[in-house]
This record gives sequence, structure tokens and C-alpha cells, in this order.
Amino acid sequence: MASPSDDDSQQNLILGIAVGVIALVLFLVIGIALYANGKAHKAKPVVAAATAPVVATVTETVVVVIPDGASIRVENGVVNFYFATGSTDLAPGAAEALAAVIQGIQGGKRAVISGYHDTTGDAAINEQLAKKRAEAVRDVLVGLGVPADKLELKKPETTEGTGSNAQARRVEVKLGD
Repeated sequence: MASPSDDDSQQNLILGIAVGVIALVLFLVIGIALYANGKAHKAKPVVAAATAPVVATVTETVVVVIPDGASIRVENGVVNFYFATGSTDLAPGAAEALAAVIQGIQGGKRAVISGYHDTTGDAAINEQLAKKRAEAVRDVLVGLGVPADKLELKKPETTEGTGSNAQARRVEVKLGD
């Protein structure tokens, strides 16, 4: 008969493999998008212009939801990443959701990344989880070619998010000067 610690080890192994596969797929999708984006830029003719670069503006609400609770919402120029309980896994579509942020950074702005958590469980653990989630979003931006010095991890004065627990478990990405 297997002991409870054997069951935990098996669950941890399976969870680790699942997270690894998800990360691999995410990086593959991001890599393909960057490769395709690079080819598209090479195909365009070079035109000299004396105007400032155009920064994309998100004018509609975009929502991506997957079954386990992770989702992304872009609203009023703020990208909100929502997380499943106890998870730092981003919902698919992170690169697409961050496109306007990346364009803003290329236009000279900085991105401020802040992590929030819900009120359930241990507050200290939740704060660490909120920080890890913010770091995960930062790592995606760096992986997409954004210079790390253009990104600021900013701990909010109150890390407990507002709204339902699902709405509170989020990372906000805003453009600033």
C-alpha cells in the first residue's frame, strides 16, 4: 500500500510535468509569433518619416478565459492577468494581450507591473505568490524582447485585490512615463 507521501510525490511529479509542457507550449507560441513578426518587418519597405512612432491604443475590452480560472482582460489600456488559486500560470494569449504594452515601450514609455492577491489563506504566502505572478508577467515581456530596464515591478500599497477572489488574484500592467 502506498503511503500518503508517495501519493504527494506522484502528484508533484505529474504537476511538474504538466507545468513544463504548458511552459514549453507558451514559449513555442511566443517564438513562432516573434519569428513571424520578424519576417513581416523584413518584407515591408523602409520609409523615412519625421513623425513620432504610433502607439497602439486598445479601444475595446478583450477577454480570454480558460477553464481553470486563469484569464486575461485588456481594458482602458490596462492588461490584467487573472490567476487560478495558488497558481502562477498565465492564460494563453499573453503575448497578444501585451502587444499594446510592447508598442508603448517602443514609443518611449515604461511598463509598471503590480501583483495582487485574494484574502483567503496566509497573507505572507499570498504576497509572495502575487510577487511571483508579477515576475512571471515580467519574464514574458523580457522573453518578447522588452529591455528589463523598461519594466518596473511595483508593489502596491495594498496587495489585497478588490472584487471577488477570482478578480483579486491578478497582475496589472500599465504604461507610465
